[in-house]
Amino acid sequence: MTDSLIRLDNITRTYRNGELATTVLHNVSLDIHQGEFVAIMGASGSGKSTLMHLLGCLDRPTSGQYLFRGQNIDSLSNDERASLRRETFGFIFQSYHLISSASATENVEVPAIYAGLPRAERHQRAQELLTGLGLGERLGNKPNQLSGGQQQRVSIARALMNDAQIILADEPTGALDSQSGKDVLALLKQLHQRGKTVIIITHDAEVASHAERLIEMRDGRIISDSGGTPATAPDQAEPSSNTSDEPLKPRQPSILLADSAEAVRMALRALRANLFRTVLTLLGIVIGVASVVVMLAVGNGARQEVIDRISSLGTNLLLVRPGAPNMRRSADGTTNTLMPLDAELAGQLDNVLASMPEMSGRVTLRSGNTDYQTQVTATSPDLPMARDWDVAQGVFLNEEDNARYAAVAVLGTTVANNLYGPSANPLGEYVLVNNVPFQVIGVMEEKGATPWGSDQDDVIFVPLNTGSLRLIGQRSLNSITIMIDDLGQSQLTQEAVRQTILQAHGGVEDFQIRNMASLLEDVADTQNTFTVLLGSIAAISLLVGGIGVMNIMLVNVTERTREIGIRVATGARTRHILQQFIVEALVVSAIGGALGVIGGLGFAAGLQALGTPIQFTPGPVMLAFGCAFATGLIFGYMPAHKAAHLDPVVALSAD
Repeated sequence: MTDSLIRLDNITRTYRNGELATTVLHNVSLDIHQGEFVAIMGASGSGKSTLMHLLGCLDRPTSGQYLFRGQNIDSLSNDERASLRRETFGFIFQSYHLISSASATENVEVPAIYAGLPRAERHQRAQELLTGLGLGERLGNKPNQLSGGQQQRVSIARALMNDAQIILADEPTGALDSQSGKDVLALLKQLHQRGKTVIIITHDAEVASHAERLIEMRDGRIISDSGGTPATAPDQAEPSSNTSDEPLKPRQPSILLADSAEAVRMALRALRANLFRTVLTLLGIVIGVASVVVMLAVGNGARQEVIDRISSLGTNLLLVRPGAPNMRRSADGTTNTLMPLDAELAGQLDNVLASMPEMSGRVTLRSGNTDYQTQVTATSPDLPMARDWDVAQGVFLNEEDNARYAAVAVLGTTVANNLYGPSANPLGEYVLVNNVPFQVIGVMEEKGATPWGSDQDDVIFVPLNTGSLRLIGQRSLNSITIMIDDLGQSQLTQEAVRQTILQAHGGVEDFQIRNMASLLEDVADTQNTFTVLLGSIAAISLLVGGIGVMNIMLVNVTERTREIGIRVATGARTRHILQQFIVEALVVSAIGGALGVIGGLGFAAGLQALGTPIQFTPGPVMLAFGCAFATGLIFGYMPAHKAAHLDPVVALSAD
């Protein structure tokens, strides 16, 4: 094996801080061969750690060439460099660089996650490595539950997880007691005997003496090198999985971190590490989602209630009223432009089922010792059909009653209750209407309030001719209600009615026609606007929650900068880091969205129990949850992007 595994040609590394430039490495040239045990020694500030970062592809040289198996590392993409770190290099750091929220086993598994090793296989391998290093009883312990020597062994196991062929150890004994230091050096010797290329960075001459080759640095330059001759791997060396002299071709993992289950597990572990902060973040999403659910449910409920009330009046109706816009009223305040003949003519048109004339006025009723003021409506027998209003007791008016000017009346429920009581039967009784006796022949079913709040049951119905002559004292009508058959032809029928009445009035359009179907559409549009307004107000809460997610994730990135560096050093690609933090934001938003939906539905149910009109539909629920999920994706991207593009060397050195 005469070819170099690693070759550095005139490597220079300069760091810039504004206009200030500091050169840490000066024209360093170096050859390292397969199977060597090399110690790079120097005092603090000599550039040895910078050299290790360059060797491990954590940093790039300012100038010069770094060849690995003859291929220029500078020509590799970021993902190819990540593959090289993942499959060829194993890092043992002075400060261990373990993920504090993960157990010993989980820390060791990290490189295998990015290599795509199935969960069961990597778990088993991690446990075998830790057991082989004497940590079989510490598999589930977190770093703060381990001694320095034990943490260093975890770091060594992590370096071996993907069967790395090159071990880079930065001051591996610097933070250990003497016995732990000896144990770590013994482990490194064993790795070398198994055919691994071991490179130690140290300032300690005693540690360096364990290596077969010593390279000494000072002020960013190599001042001595005890060798450079290719080392021959021991007979018992294990075969290397990457010893070919062919140019490096990074292996594509068979399973990427896109494995959603693994990404979610990592996110949940990270969120549990800062539980209180996670709860506060969830609270913003929960309030936002719950607000959207409640507001839309209330808006939809109010809209449906109004639509139902208008629909109860009939949607296949045309309402003809006297007077035109800007038309002067008569001295008595009325517009006497509609006559009973107009109703008769309209009733003869095609697609018209009924044409119901109405005139009304205020009257005083008396029954026994009870006086009651209400509205009297003189109308035709078509009212029950036109208004979809059935008789509860007795019968309604008929044509004979109208023809003979009969003094008969049908009471609304409110009038009947006030005059006779809720449980009485008023049929056959006489009631004085403005001192004119009328016999009660029927009681209408309870109709309820109109959309504008008036009581439809506070009325007494009498024959049109009788009311006109004996109670109201006029021939003109207050309105004509026309019931049409085919709602699809409502516009054509409306125009036919208009032309008919216009002809009867000598071409003078002194009336107005209102199509109830159009009115219903207008009201529905208005209520939809109201619902959108409510939803928009609630969406502001969701927006605030999303901003909270972004802020917390930015804080997470800042606090976990070193963890990001560790993951990059162990082979994570840019998209792996990006995905991890986006998934964390999505997990927070999904949990918050689910809790918000449950809370919103519960609160809306409480409002419904208190009498507020509520309409539960899957649309608002799906919209609110989808918005929460989108909020996590949108507001989580910026922190994730920041994390994914951190400089690994800077990230590793973060506090």
